[in-house]
This record gives sequence, C-alpha cells and structure tokens, in this order.
Amino acid sequence: MRKPIKIEDYRHLARQRLPRMVFDYLDGAAEDEIGLNHNRSALESIRFNPKRLVDVSQRSLATNLFGKRLPAPLAVAPTGLNGVFWPKGDLALARAAAKFDIPFILSTASTASIEEVAQCSSGEKWFQLYVVHRRLAKQLVGRALNAGYTTLILTTDIAVNGLRERDLRNDFGLPIRYTPRVMLDGCLHPRWSLDLLRHGVPELANFKGADAQDTEIQAALLSRQMDASFDWEALKWLRELWPHTLLVKGIIDPLDAQRCTELGADGVILSNHGGRQLDTCLAPIERLEEAVSLTDKPVLIDSGFRRGADVVKAIAMGAQGVLLGRALLYALAAKGEAGVEHALELMFSEIDRTLANLGCASIEDLNGDYVRSPF
Repeated sequence: MRKPIKIEDYRHLARQRLPRMVFDYLDGAAEDEIGLNHNRSALESIRFNPKRLVDVSQRSLATNLFGKRLPAPLAVAPTGLNGVFWPKGDLALARAAAKFDIPFILSTASTASIEEVAQCSSGEKWFQLYVVHRRLAKQLVGRALNAGYTTLILTTDIAVNGLRERDLRNDFGLPIRYTPRVMLDGCLHPRWSLDLLRHGVPELANFKGADAQDTEIQAALLSRQMDASFDWEALKWLRELWPHTLLVKGIIDPLDAQRCTELGADGVILSNHGGRQLDTCLAPIERLEEAVSLTDKPVLIDSGFRRGADVVKAIAMGAQGVLLGRALLYALAAKGEAGVEHALELMFSEIDRTLANLGCASIEDLNGDYVRSPF
C-alpha cells in the first residue's frame, strides 16, 4: 500500500503486520459486535447543514479545555496493552501527543509505568484509573499525582470484563500462551515477532511489585476483576483524594452525567468503551446533546471516531473534546510513533477541511445549526 491517506488505510496495514490474535484484540468488541458497528453508523447518520458566502480563508481548530489552549479539541484516549502492538507503544503515543500539544491519557492497564511515561514526555499527561482494589487505587492516584499528571479519569463501565469473543477464540491474554497455532501465526508475521523477541513480552507495568505483601491486593490482581462495588459514595471518596481535574468516563445516561458533576466531577466522558463492554449499547453520540443540556461542565466523548468530520459533528453537538482510541492504535500497530504522528496529521487536516467546506472559520463557532441529527 502507498502512504496511507485515511485511518482505514492504517487499519489494513495493522492487520497485515499483527498476528491474528493481536489484531483481533485491537479491532474486536463485545459479543456480536453490534455496538461496535453502531458507533460508526450513528456518527454516519448525522448530516451537515453547511453555510455559504462565509469568509473561511483563515481557519482555527484551537479551543480551550480546562483552562488550557489546545490546537484542536482532541486527546489520545486511554488504551491498554499498547506494548503488544508496538514496542514501548505507550511512550510512542505520549511523545506523538506532546508533539501535537494535545493531552495523552495513560491507562491503568498500560505496558509502560506512570513514571516512565512522565519521564519520556514533556506534554500534558492525564491518568485513567481502573479500580481493581481501593487501596491499590489510592496508591496509583498518589503515583500519578507525584509524577505530575494534571487530570484523573475514573472509568466506570467495567464492573466485569466484556465478553470479547474474538479474544476467547484466540485464547488471547498476558502472558501470551505459545500454542502451536500462536507460534505459526508469529512465523507468518515476522516483523511483529522479531520486535517481540528484541524487546521482550510486555507486562502490565503499573501493577509490577504492587504491595507484594498485601494479600488482598494480590488476590484482586490475580483474579483480574474490577471492584464492582464502586458506587456514588466511592466517587465522593475519589473526589476528596484527587486535588486536580477529575473526569468520569463510561457515561451514557445523561442523568448520570448530571449526577457526576453535582458530586464534584469537573466533567464527564461519554463512552461505551468502543463497544468492548456492553453489546447493543447506545452510541455516546446519541446521548450527547441531552448530556450537554444537563450540566454546565465539559462533556467529552469517544467511541467510533475515525474521521475529522466525526470530530466536527461532535463539537457542533456540544462536546468540548474527542478522545481518539483505535484510530491511533491502528497507526501505532502499523508504523509506530511515525504512524501515530501521521494519523494525527490526517485528523487535523480533515477537521480543517470540514470546517472550510461547512462554512465555519473557527471550531469554537460550531453549534447545532451546522448539523442535522436523527436522535
């Protein structure tokens, strides 16, 4: 393939480089993957209502978010096991985000530690928290605070792991199980296999050595189950624990968004985990306008964004930022840090071109009159 010209091109390149079990982990979702496909169809169902005879010779993608001026309303979404796609994948994503001056969000399930990422990147860093055990969560929050992370994101949509059937069929997990089928697949994808041999099998870096003497924490880690008891009272506890910007991710119901901000969250992220948790779930974009109407705090969004036009639609409907997940992981898996940088260039260019053709000179001037939605 010639140089990719859209995110879907990077998806094809990622499929070529990665063994099937790894690509399926990246590309797949829960159960029948209806929710995964619906995220895209919901975005595609929104139509533009362009304005004409507008001076768009000079355009701006810049916006304010949590007191910081960003060159575009974008952030790198928190994603786990990125070292499986490309050696030191979290570091590559963080450096690319810093180059474009957008926030990088590190997942609890990263293969580079909180401290490693802080040391490798001068850009703004946010930390996404999975609550496996309360005491462990408190330790992780403290580490993020000490390492200079500016924003904490609580992910709420994993009471239990989603039924990801592709992963079950492939017996995918860490550590990688070297069955004959996996060995053959590795041989058929030599570039990926050589990188793995050269750099070693990635690990969940934030959990290494975590309170080895605490049997409760160790039991929680071994079971790989989240704290399903985490509730509204626990959100209050976390709010008291974290002194900076706190966002709650995994929200779909606008009333939940409203309650989060009433309890002290500085904003919410509408998300269905990219369709990876609850199948046949509503797409976040379907609840965006109502969520925005119920809170005066920023509402961000993810799940299904592949085009700059998708980003423009979400901002027009009231979102203040869009998190990019798979869109950048395809590029990471295909070409590493250079691929992520090029994917971000594509997104910036597509947003700019969409604004021009929409008749809107600044992304901050977008509003609901520029789109027509069936929701």
